Amino acid sequence: MDLNSPIFDRIRVKRETARAEPGGAQVVCDFPGCANAGEHRAPMGRDREGQYFCFCLDHVREYNASYNYFNGMSDDAVARWMKEDTIGHRPTWAMGVNRAGKNFREDPTAFRDPMGLFRGRTARAEPAPRKPAPYGIAARKALTTLGLDETADAAAIKARYKELVKRLHPDANGGDRSREDKLREIIRAYNYLRSTKLA
Repeated sequence: MDLNSPIFDRIRVKRETARAEPGGAQVVCDFPGCANAGEHRAPMGRDREGQYFCFCLDHVREYNASYNYFNGMSDDAVARWMKEDTIGHRPTWAMGVNRAGKNFREDPTAFRDPMGLFRGRTARAEPAPRKPAPYGIAARKALTTLGLDETADAAAIKARYKELVKRLHPDANGGDRSREDKLREIIRAYNYLRSTKLA
């Protein structure tokens, strides 16, 4: 983010002052029976976000001492709210979910062949063994970082890269950043292989 952007020049922030009633009079304290000026705001509570009481100093201290945002919620509801708060109360999905291919991966016999294209085939033909490509030292080191040998082709490199990124990314590990250095090495290795047209 560029803080010297002209977009930031148009932002104006006005300091908030105590609410005033029409005619210039100050707001009266919202505490029953109090006639002092309500100069201090206090939140009204859950399900009333953005709404505030205006209290005098003594009553805002009293209100804040007894304020409980989770008042009336069960322990399970509080735990659920706190878990949802880590993601900003937005819906999330698991990484790498492929609903269409799930059954085939779990049970290869679940594969349907409605056109009869694979009828009579009992086993796959083994591909011919590939000769190792004459890679340089840096390319071999990058392949080793990805956990591959010199027989890997571009598709295998890309698949392995995606698998490692999904496994090591902090978002897939509940925000754990302990594997971030390993993830950076893998990204550098893959970028090098792409720059040499090997991936």
